[in-house]
Amino acid sequence: MPDILGDSPHPFIERYQGTALDPESAMPKETMTPRERWLAVLKHELPDRTPMDYWATSEATQKLMKHLGCANTEELFRRLHIDCPLTVGPRYVGPPLAQGTDVFGCRHRTVDYGTGVYSECVYHPLAQYETIDEIEANYTWPEPDWWDHSGIPEQVKGQEDRPIRGGGSEPFLTYCHLRGQELGYMDLVLRPEMVHYCLDKLFDLRYEDTRRIYEQIPGQVMITYVAEDLGSQEALLFSPDQIREFFIPRMKRMMDLAHEAGAFVFHHSDGAVRPIIPDMIEAGIDVLNPVQWRCKGMDREGLKRDFGDQLVFHGAVDNQYTLAFGTVEEVRQEVLDNLRILGEGGGYILAPCHNIQAVGPPENVVAMYETGYEHGWT
Repeated sequence: MPDILGDSPHPFIERYQGTALDPESAMPKETMTPRERWLAVLKHELPDRTPMDYWATSEATQKLMKHLGCANTEELFRRLHIDCPLTVGPRYVGPPLAQGTDVFGCRHRTVDYGTGVYSECVYHPLAQYETIDEIEANYTWPEPDWWDHSGIPEQVKGQEDRPIRGGGSEPFLTYCHLRGQELGYMDLVLRPEMVHYCLDKLFDLRYEDTRRIYEQIPGQVMITYVAEDLGSQEALLFSPDQIREFFIPRMKRMMDLAHEAGAFVFHHSDGAVRPIIPDMIEAGIDVLNPVQWRCKGMDREGLKRDFGDQLVFHGAVDNQYTLAFGTVEEVRQEVLDNLRILGEGGGYILAPCHNIQAVGPPENVVAMYETGYEHGWT
């Protein structure tokens, strides 16, 4: 494969004087495992180099593996020096599910969008109800015992050098599947008691699931994903008061559980979320993802200046334009900017802002990781 990094000068000997070098490549030699590298960043310490994560659709992954001639994702991660976490979880053993129906009774349909497919919810089992009494009389909530957690230790065997991700929650997304997107948002104003009731059910289920994951592999889970999309391209999707009423108290309970187990809280929220970041920090988040810096108020310099001593930033390689439609040179420059701004003094994990899409050229993805590997040494 040609060197996409071109003929730009690489003064490795000057940059890395006193650092152990790999004599075959003249690159610094890695001194940490992916787990150690992530842990250093999460503790606001300097790793040997900036860790790099991978998020992509299956179609984009297949396209990238074909481009690089990789037989599987393990080979792909090794080729691009990606420090991808291992996600662990239980096995479903509950009542049989109808084809296309999930554990909550939501029916899904595969929708083709041109370069791939997504599973979209097309039936909302709670949409017909107007009161909590109707839901209690007609709907069965999933039980924690519908999942078997005993196989989790086996999932970790041989993967101990990777950061382990497990547990967490994103219940309002599920609520919108249960009620439908439009009703879900209207309920915050028109039926707040229904939202509180359902979110308690959903949070309790995920809380117990997370607790059982920790119980199976004590001290091994490094990252717990506590998510909710709170932002649009221009502003918050909810008022700050709604976020503080419906989401933060329940999310804090999950964050407290994670911290008690020694895990770090990985908070995902797309969009322009800057106004609520102080509240999320107070609640207990450790990592902010995906840092969509093209959204209003999400400039990287301001985020690093105001929150860099309290947060680790994850993502920040733009999916809306740069990776999908930009040039290789634009990708390289964005990675360099992220390393310079968000990575100053540590506290940054390089990754795409969301799932890499198959519409973009694989050369751009390769440029992201090769540039991150070349210039991410500390």
